[in-house]
Amino acid sequence: MHISNFDGLLRAARASGAKTVAIAAAHEPEILQAAQAAETEGIADCILVGDRSAIRSLAEHLGLDLSRMLIIDEPEPRQAARKVMELVRLGHAQVAMKGRLETGDFLRAALDKDTGLRTGRLLSHVGVFEIPGFDRLIFVTDAGVVVAPDMMQKVEIVQNAIEVAQALGIECPRVAILAATEMVNPKIPTTLDAANLAKMADRGQIRGGIVDGPLALDNAISLESSSIKGINSPVAGAADILVAPDVEAGNMLAKAITYFAKGRMAGVVVGAQSPLIVASRSDPHDTKLMSIALGTIMASRH
Repeated sequence: MHISNFDGLLRAARASGAKTVAIAAAHEPEILQAAQAAETEGIADCILVGDRSAIRSLAEHLGLDLSRMLIIDEPEPRQAARKVMELVRLGHAQVAMKGRLETGDFLRAALDKDTGLRTGRLLSHVGVFEIPGFDRLIFVTDAGVVVAPDMMQKVEIVQNAIEVAQALGIECPRVAILAATEMVNPKIPTTLDAANLAKMADRGQIRGGIVDGPLALDNAISLESSSIKGINSPVAGAADILVAPDVEAGNMLAKAITYFAKGRMAGVVVGAQSPLIVASRSDPHDTKLMSIALGTIMASRH
């Protein structure tokens, strides 16, 4: 089933069956609202790991019923993250989610060589956006994990994003490697990386998608723009996945979509033994709910 909006995302999550989501440092209002909504929607059973008294106090204040959720008392956020990874590693949960703690602490727990969820693959973040005026979901990567990826890390970032798009029913996603221009220019190293990635995809070193670049953002998403510039590409104007050159560009693009274009977002980190949800503490509970839906769909593929 090709998912083109967030209503479809929720339906697909329901159809895949409820997964157990373990949430680290769950004593945060938007997290608890998202957890209850996920249970109400039938997409997740939640285990809350955090300050039990704070969780119960917040739930009472917000009028939330957490009676069906297991609450594990661990007030120290980094220890809560380690406990969540243990729950996933032992098979008691299928998705790990960050609550009120730093993303770095959460990911360090996931990457711990002895107690984490390492697989040998690169971890990268894939954001999925429902944008007013677009007839499809747009995927943005990497907006939150790999700071300054080298060429081989970009290969893995692209492959991870293709995996997420395919999980949402896009059999052969179109991938645009973004740069400031569509012209290969030795003075702009990101254009060289983009051209290399496109050629690697042609040679089968990146699988499952159609990859082209360099493409400027307008050329990647606007048929009119790409036509005016005479760009002959199966990706130009029709990209599903936008690959940013580094985390700063990806992060700014993701937040511009959210705050300027009023897009809705879901996000997941892939490459570990299970999907990881690392929504920002400033994200509303709707974003966290949609991220849980995305995480449960990805968990169905593990």
